[in-house]
Amino acid sequence: MTARRALSPTTTPLLKRIRAASHVGFDRVVFEFDGPVPANYDVAFVPEITGDPSGLPVPVIGQALLGVTFSHANGHDEDGNVFTDAITTLGLKNVIQVVRSGDFEAVLSFGIGLARQTQFSVFTLTNPSRVVIDISATFTTVPTQIFFVDSHAFATGQGPYVRAVQRQVRPPNVGARSLDWLFAGPTPAELAGGLTLVNSDATGFSSLSISNQVARVRLLGGADSHGSTLTIANEISPLLKQFPTVRWVKIYDPNGQTETPTGQSDSIPAGLEP
Repeated sequence: MTARRALSPTTTPLLKRIRAASHVGFDRVVFEFDGPVPANYDVAFVPEITGDPSGLPVPVIGQALLGVTFSHANGHDEDGNVFTDAITTLGLKNVIQVVRSGDFEAVLSFGIGLARQTQFSVFTLTNPSRVVIDISATFTTVPTQIFFVDSHAFATGQGPYVRAVQRQVRPPNVGARSLDWLFAGPTPAELAGGLTLVNSDATGFSSLSISNQVARVRLLGGADSHGSTLTIANEISPLLKQFPTVRWVKIYDPNGQTETPTGQSDSIPAGLEP
């Protein structure tokens, strides 16, 4: 499925904000511009998101990826001011995050990470100028807790240092899909409330298995505490232990190493030690 619009360019629109909300049966993502509605847009499912102009893959968390491109539009003004974040986690039923992948020579591009590939529609509105993407979200989900570090509590030394937020997660593989939501990070409202993802250099995970009440998760990217007592393990462990099939959590570094690989016990890799 693809949605395109092409008109003669006029004044170059400037992206001022990205808004999103869940509605009954669909999630809505809104790109709001100063100036006219962009003369050209292209919205389509893609196998990966690539950066413009680098051509390199851009990480976007989701089981399906929606590429969005605006031609004759900018994400920055003449002074270089950018009005939207490079990565925005939305925490909706289907829409996980929006990631800016390009803002070069009046071509503005994004990747939208989804929990599931579904039907979508695109339309425009004026006063102010908006491009609206409605993405179907009629599938079943279950409420799941995702744990992030409470930076205010950690700074003052008054625990608990992790705090749970709720996400709607699509079965099956709820544990793995919940880890996706963890690595997507907090929403803007959660960030404003002091929550943050401490990733300890991990960029995601390559595998999750659960057997005999032991969950085993292997990290991607890295596993380095940088001397801190608070690491990605403090977020992963309670996330997985909320499920009745998990009592212990073993976390492996990207090389497949953990301190106690056997037995019914928790374990972290050496790199996550303080």
